[in-house]
Amino acid sequence: MTSAANQLRRNAVGVGAVTFFVVSAAGPLVAIAGGFPIGMMFGDGAGMPAALLACVAVLLLFAAGYTAMARHVVTAGGFYAFAARGLGGIAGGAAALIAVVAYNAMQIGIYGMFGTAARALMLQTAHLDWPWYDYSFAALAAVAVLGYRQVDLSARILSVLVTGEYVAMLILDVAILRAGGAQGITLTSFTPAEALSGSPAIAILFCFAGFMGFEATTIYGEEARDPERTIPRATYLSVLLIGGFYAFSLWCLVIGVGATGLVAHLKGLADPTRFVFDMAVRYVGPWLSATMSVLFVTSVFAGLLAFHNAAARYFYALGRDGLLPRALGRTHARHASPHTGSLTQTVLAAAVLAVFALLGLDPVLTLFSWLTNVGTLGVIALMALSSAAVPVFFARHRAGSGGAFRTRFAPIVASVALGVVLVLAVIHFDVLTGSFGMLRIVLPALVFVAGALGALRAWRIRRTDPSGYARLGFGRQ
Repeated sequence: MTSAANQLRRNAVGVGAVTFFVVSAAGPLVAIAGGFPIGMMFGDGAGMPAALLACVAVLLLFAAGYTAMARHVVTAGGFYAFAARGLGGIAGGAAALIAVVAYNAMQIGIYGMFGTAARALMLQTAHLDWPWYDYSFAALAAVAVLGYRQVDLSARILSVLVTGEYVAMLILDVAILRAGGAQGITLTSFTPAEALSGSPAIAILFCFAGFMGFEATTIYGEEARDPERTIPRATYLSVLLIGGFYAFSLWCLVIGVGATGLVAHLKGLADPTRFVFDMAVRYVGPWLSATMSVLFVTSVFAGLLAFHNAAARYFYALGRDGLLPRALGRTHARHASPHTGSLTQTVLAAAVLAVFALLGLDPVLTLFSWLTNVGTLGVIALMALSSAAVPVFFARHRAGSGGAFRTRFAPIVASVALGVVLVLAVIHFDVLTGSFGMLRIVLPALVFVAGALGALRAWRIRRTDPSGYARLGFGRQ
């Protein structure tokens, strides 16, 4: 089935497919094995599962307003469309370029992790000692092909990869509980004493980073079957699935070591990201650790594909509305995919990868750490802006919504909470990225500079094309 000229493929994906897109973008196994051990070490230790539940509560408030407005804003523009329709074209322009920077930074940064993980796996299993960027460019080629084609092809591939991650991690969780852990099964992680120990602010930041990608449900609105139902359901399902899985698995890992010795254990490891794999050997066997090593690589690839699709659709939506060159707002005649945006994202990623490779920079400590945290900062800013847009939108349009809780209370509280998280992320950016000196200022500044340039672009459209300005954020409607 194809769509009209320069429109995305209609009725291509349902609730399950959209959910797999956003869950794979969050990278469940990457977060649990790669991010959370560091978050526990520098954050609140055994209290991380409680921090995750607090994060889920904020995201559910965000989702309440987000999904209420999503019933009236069905477009691939995502956050940009929400900001434009609620707060006006200038705010929409700011959100537009923040989204371009955030999603491209996130996607390109992940290539650093993929190259490193794939190199380690191939060195261990096949004794191939190729440079990391060989694997990254190979992944880039695969993502380019899949992103260029129909969206449902990507969905089928992601569903297989993500299911494997969940099954492997749940096997370890059950094994730890069956063995009774190191000190018995307790709920110590959820007590106030543990939740507020150490640095809760750092723990919260790592928790939010683990959810990046779930918010992208709305960008598939034009391709979803019955989007008024599909997008809200996929959003809630993603939050609960990701949050529940994270909290349960981290609780099991805490039990596996024991709450009292967790932080010391993590600090004693030469590489904290080996923590989960070591636990797999301890409680199940080497075969699960080896399986998880493979799934870790496929998890990173799934994230690459999901963020590529998101970035391509932002390019498409912004090109269609004139905030970026109009050529980006074209779809493939056969696949009805945002192929021009997909190609643009691929070329941009290849250029950045080439620079980091030629300069000999560390792919994890620089490419991955710097860019993915810039992306995280941008997405948090977009979520706060979108939440603020919800009550304004319903106050202006008085559209049917579902009550004051979803249209006023929940989005206002979520906007304030996300604003606090944004400030914390800027303050602690050096801890998140390991960047110091001018880098700790320059990297987060990219998000705010993008917002200023986007607002300026929208202001110019308002002056030169008032009718085009009035259509910002409306997409195909």
